[in-house]
Amino acid sequence: MFNNDTIAAISTSYGSGGIGIVRISGEKAFEIAERIFKGKKSIRQVKSHTIHYGKIVDPQDGSIIDEVLLTKMDGPSTFTRENIIEINCHGGIIVLKKVLELVIREGARLAEPGEFTKRAFLNGRIDLTQAEAVIDIINAKTARSSKVALEQLEGKLSVKIKAARDKLVGLIAHIEATLDYPEEDIDKITEMQIYNSLEEIRNMLSDLLSGFDKGKIIKEGIKAVIIGRPNVGKSSLLNQLTGYSRAIVTDIPGTTRDIIEEYINIQGIPVRVIDTAGIRETGDIVEKIGVEKTKKAIESADLIIMMIDAVDGFTQADANVLRFIKGKKIIVLLNKIDLVENEGDTSKFHELKGINELKSIQELEGITIIKTSMKDGRGINDLEKEISRLFIGGEIDTDIEGLMTNVRHASLVEKALNSINDAIIAYHEGMPMDCIVIDIRNAAQYLGEITGETVSDEILNHIFSRFCIGK
Repeated sequence: MFNNDTIAAISTSYGSGGIGIVRISGEKAFEIAERIFKGKKSIRQVKSHTIHYGKIVDPQDGSIIDEVLLTKMDGPSTFTRENIIEINCHGGIIVLKKVLELVIREGARLAEPGEFTKRAFLNGRIDLTQAEAVIDIINAKTARSSKVALEQLEGKLSVKIKAARDKLVGLIAHIEATLDYPEEDIDKITEMQIYNSLEEIRNMLSDLLSGFDKGKIIKEGIKAVIIGRPNVGKSSLLNQLTGYSRAIVTDIPGTTRDIIEEYINIQGIPVRVIDTAGIRETGDIVEKIGVEKTKKAIESADLIIMMIDAVDGFTQADANVLRFIKGKKIIVLLNKIDLVENEGDTSKFHELKGINELKSIQELEGITIIKTSMKDGRGINDLEKEISRLFIGGEIDTDIEGLMTNVRHASLVEKALNSINDAIIAYHEGMPMDCIVIDIRNAAQYLGEITGETVSDEILNHIFSRFCIGK
């Protein structure tokens, strides 16, 4: 499925750093390294999986390009199951490019995006779900999303998918044996046995699919938009959540003119927090643009954090904003509660303008209201717990073994489930076995596409095109 040539690429990030790595994989990897590396021993003499000091030298003119550490790894005990050389250079981009250009001139070609991982898949070291987990590890935004991706790289999701597919393949074989050799003395399968097996497989796949929403959130995170009237503390909330002064905070309404975005980790969930311009009627052209951007951000938000000034109470302007965001997941923060309490009468909070109306809306819509103070950080922990509850049920240390996070995987599991449901319907309608087995084959085909057992070249190329060059 691929040309068995030798590929090379820079496997570390571009830019200045302590170390940069040029990776070579393929039949000519050792031969190329032999020509350009000068150390105490030749590449032929050194043992596999050992590191050696030396210099990269241009064989044409004898010029030294860099002082390096070279790692030799004999296939198949490597990531790609091919011979691999890794040259640890100094981390300057000019040096790395010179070494890579020399390697290519000596017989390698530049690797395509994700080609090292693709070879690991094609050579049978990992399946397709494990290959996709590599890019998920690279792109992980939190420790939990990294852990989920690592679980997939170790094959824990693959085990569950393969278990279901093996049962389907075994069922197909049993049905076909019954149909093709009716006169033979074999253990023939009955329609009831087929039905029971399909129910078992359906339950296995349903359990997998039920965890997808949680897995997708852990992997991709959520988009949370902070809204409210001007000067209610939106930028202060962003600064509290990020832990540093990300947004400018003043007492002047309309300070935030544009949206400000920041990724943060809330109890293992990657959250893209967006601080927006205050929603109000304004004659300022720049502020008007900011308000329009706020409205667009709200449309695509997974969560709305609406802030209300406890001193002013729940105003008509707040009620208008709340109507605008109806249908979204909403958390209301009653901010500046410290200013109310500092006046010496904490009961005044219950008499604030519009608070009863706000409470009635809370009861109707199921909206959570949290008392906060951006001055002393009060209520921030409650906010984080509520976000966790809304999106992953508040389970901070939930079991993530074999959790499905990939949209492609979920789509194929859903297709497999639909095929199994069609087979069960066919059973109830009294259809013959040779009709029922068609749907069972379709289900096995879909599950095979997840692990790569029945995947097309087009899908493979699409998956690996998302990888960086050098991985």
